[in-house]
Amino acid sequence: MNQIHNTNPLEVGQFHRIDINLYPLFIAIFEQKSISKAAQLLCISQSAVSHALQRLRTQLNDELFVRSGQKMLPTPYAEQIYHPIQEALLTIQQIAVPQQEFVPSMLQSIKIAIHDEIEPIIFPRLVHHFAQLNLDIQFLSSKLDRKKMLADLSAQQIDFVIDLVQPHQAHLQFEQLIQDHFVVCTQQSKMDLATYLSSPHIGVSSRRTGVLLEDIYLNRQQLSRQVFLRCQHYATALQVLAQYPNAILTIPQSILNHLHYAETLQIHALPIELPKITMGMYWHDHVKQNPRHQFLRHEILNIFNAKP
Repeated sequence: MNQIHNTNPLEVGQFHRIDINLYPLFIAIFEQKSISKAAQLLCISQSAVSHALQRLRTQLNDELFVRSGQKMLPTPYAEQIYHPIQEALLTIQQIAVPQQEFVPSMLQSIKIAIHDEIEPIIFPRLVHHFAQLNLDIQFLSSKLDRKKMLADLSAQQIDFVIDLVQPHQAHLQFEQLIQDHFVVCTQQSKMDLATYLSSPHIGVSSRRTGVLLEDIYLNRQQLSRQVFLRCQHYATALQVLAQYPNAILTIPQSILNHLHYAETLQIHALPIELPKITMGMYWHDHVKQNPRHQFLRHEILNIFNAKP
């Protein structure tokens, strides 16, 4: 098996044999898991990426990536060398690229991947805040793909992900923005635990399958409910709810505050204690010291942590 020798002395005479340009390409393929996406990221042709990858395979004496369906998956050796190569390239970038003093007027865009139900909670306040700073910024919101968030943040395709708190992932930093709680929305005038558990429910999720967040919490208390409709958006659920007198929707209060709903609907406190909902922003730890990113993090935290 190939080995990485970190303790060997630097042999500068060997560097004429090394094509340094192949290593950013390695990082791009590793993070995008795709030849075509790596080509788009590097602004070169797919054919050029394929030929460069073949040269790197020969140089390192390893296949590096193997095709699995539509993806290029790293070999064990590629997994082993990814972080040393990334750290080395970051060091070279910091030395070689002139470190211009950052001023807010240099900002051109903010790119955020976000769940579309959370977007109305975040973006109006975000846009208003930066408008108050008299900054001419383009705001770019894209649909969140949790499977790609680490790769997209690492490749700086996006600046932040804003999402519910997720299990810890290596190399991702998280800061809380909003803490929310569930409420019950229904036409029923009274709400207790027995009514809540026996009534038909509407569940909301952008995922095709998988247990809903509310049901995870209920299951932990050995409780269950009947979900007769699973849809993608709370706005849809509220419209359906107005047609079914006994139906129940469990919804985060802050999301409900941004939606229109029928006057016949009643809002009740949840008749069971569930954990609060935490929403926040994620970023990759390799931009932790980046002045532009530091400024954005500071301003976004000010928006949501400022006292009313």
